[in-house]
Amino acid sequence: MLTFEQIKELINLVAERRLQGLEVERSGFRLKIDGQAALQPAGPAAHAAAHAHPSHFSDIAPAPLPARPGADAGSASSAASPAAATKADLPAGTHILNSPIVGTFYRAPAPQAPPFVEVGSQVKKGQVLCIIEAMKLMNEIESDVDGTIVEIYPQNAQAVEFGEPLFAIRPA
Repeated sequence: MLTFEQIKELINLVAERRLQGLEVERSGFRLKIDGQAALQPAGPAAHAAAHAHPSHFSDIAPAPLPARPGADAGSASSAASPAAATKADLPAGTHILNSPIVGTFYRAPAPQAPPFVEVGSQVKKGQVLCIIEAMKLMNEIESDVDGTIVEIYPQNAQAVEFGEPLFAIRPA
C-alpha cells in the first residue's frame, strides 16, 4: 500500500510533467491518476475529474488529494455542478441522459475513431452515444429517446459519477 506522501508525490509528478495519467498496483491496492485535467483550465470540474478515479476503490480514502497549490479540496463533491448550471439554460422539455454507472467516459469506440455523436447529431432510441469503462469493462450507453444532441457534458476520457449528466437531447 502507498503512503499519503507517496500518493501526493505521484499526483504532483503527473501534474508537473503534464502526463496523460499514471496507474499503480501493489498487493491488491490500485491507484489511477488521470492527468488530462492538467491540460485543461484549472477549476472545480477539472480538479474533480483528475481525482474521480481513486474514489471508487474501497481501500482508498474517499477524500481527493489536491494536485495543485491553492486547489479547492472540497470541489470533488461539486463535480456535476457545471452541468447542473448548464441544464438551467436549456429549453423546457430537453431530456438529460445521466450516467448509469461510475467509470471513464469515452466519446469514441477507439482512440483514433470518430466520436459516436456530436452536438447536432440526430439520434434514435437504442443508438450508442458513448462508452463508459468501469472495472476494465466497456459499457455502451444508448439513447433512451429519439432526438437531437444539444449538449455533451463530460470531456473524452473524463471520469463520471453515477447520475452525472452525460448528454442533453432535444426530443424529436
